[in-house]
Amino acid sequence: MQYPRHRAAIENLLNDSPIIREDVIENVREFLMVGEYGLAFDTMCSWIYEDDLPISASYHDRLRELADDMDAVEVVEKLHEHIQDERRQR
Repeated sequence: MQYPRHRAAIENLLNDSPIIREDVIENVREFLMVGEYGLAFDTMCSWIYEDDLPISASYHDRLRELADDMDAVEVVEKLHEHIQDERRQR
C-alpha cells in the first residue's frame, strides 16, 4: 500500500507549491485528512493550472514522479506549460 507515502508526498508538494490561497490549501489538506489522496493531488494540480501559477522544472519533475506512482499523469501533463525557465530567474 502506497497511501502513507502518497500523503507525505502531497503534503510536501503542497508546502512547496506556488499556491497561496488559504481556502485552496485548506481544501487539499481536508482531502488528505479523509484519505482522498487522488482528489487532493488533482485539486492541487488543477489550481496551479487554473491560476496560471509558475512552477520550476524540478517541481514539475516531483509532480510527475508522484503522478506516475498514483496513475494520474494526465493531471500533471497540462502543467508543463507552466514551467518557468529557471535560468531567466537568476
